[in-house]
Formats: sequence, C-alpha cells, structure tokens
Amino acid sequence: MVLRTWIRRDVIDKPKRTRLGAVMADRFNDPEIQARTFAPLVLNMIVGRGDFDPAGLAAFRRWFPAETDLRGYDRELGRLHAVAHGADLLGTFGLHPEVDPKQMLDLAAERLVAPTDEIFAQQEDDRLAQAIARTLTRPELSEAEATGWLDAIETDFAAGRRGAPAVAAHTSHAMRTLRLLYLLADTGVRIDGTAVRLPHAEGLKRRLTEVPALVFQGA
Repeated sequence: MVLRTWIRRDVIDKPKRTRLGAVMADRFNDPEIQARTFAPLVLNMIVGRGDFDPAGLAAFRRWFPAETDLRGYDRELGRLHAVAHGADLLGTFGLHPEVDPKQMLDLAAERLVAPTDEIFAQQEDDRLAQAIARTLTRPELSEAEATGWLDAIETDFAAGRRGAPAVAAHTSHAMRTLRLLYLLADTGVRIDGTAVRLPHAEGLKRRLTEVPALVFQGA
C-alpha cells in the first residue's frame, strides 16, 4: 500500500501523521462501517512508525469491544475486517513503550467476551491471538498480569455453559483464539521476522489449558 510506504519513509512527516491519526480516531464514531473498520488499518501504520497519541488510543479502546458489525466481507462494500484490523492495531499498541500492555490484554478479553451472532471466517481469531502474543512479549508484565486477563474469559465460559443449548459464537471465537495463543506461547511469536519468546509462557500455557476446559464440563 502506497500510504504505508509513505508513512514508513517519512514522505508523510510527523505533523501530517499526527493530523491523519486524529482524523482516523474521529472515524471510530463514523456511521459508515467501512470508515470505522479502516480507521484502525491506517492508525496501525502511524503507531507502527512509532508515533503515539493518547487520544487515538482512547478512541480505539472505546470502539474495539463495542463494534457490533463484525462482518469480514460485504458484497457491495468489499472487505471490512473490524476485528482483524482492530486486532492488528491492538498488537501494535501492545508493543508501544508508551502503552500499558495490561490495558491491551484486558481490551482483547473485552472483545472476546462481547456477544455476537457473527461467526469469524476471515482468520480474525488468528490475528487476535497474534496481537495478544505480541503484547505478552513486553518484559515488564508480571506473570499475574500476563495471565490475569484470562479471568474475564473464564467467567464468561462458566456463565455460558449453564443451561445454554449451544456454544455461543463469541465463546467459539475465544476458544479458537486461545488455542492459537497456546501454540504461540509454546513456539514464540514472530516480530519483525524474528521469533520472540513470551516471558511467562509456562504459566500462560497452564492457564490456557484450564480456561477452555470449562466449556466442556457438563456438556
């Protein structure tokens, strides 16, 4: 994409990137779905360049778990990818030194427990797992922080299995995300072409086997 190249090479300089980032943050409130879902795509290019605006982060945190139109593709509009684009931005924020990684882990959990009827079919769960794994490489995270965000998903799994006639769509999404996250915890996640180990991989893998087991109890 030309825009990505221009941002990376400073053809679009920092003041222009700041203004563009503010425009993208505003688009999280746009009534048009394609405007909302492509805002994180562009903002990800800016944050990935190293720029950071707390207002952009705040706007993203409000939008990502609350977005209800989770279609990956529309025949008339084309690709939408709210969750996939949002996941990519979450992972980039998760690596940024000015962003609290625990906030990004909690945000991922919020997205995963938000009810929806949409079934992920465009690798959204894979990209969420990648984003979470990237965030989990931050060395300042304690083991309690690296696993604590799973408590919200555990609570949701426990509540959902009581009397539910079928597994909810968002529960299926979360289970698939956690499966890939287990693999990434075991092998490392690739960042800039290099496999990076997760500092608390063993404790994380232990929790990643405990949490999904609740879905099967009493099924």
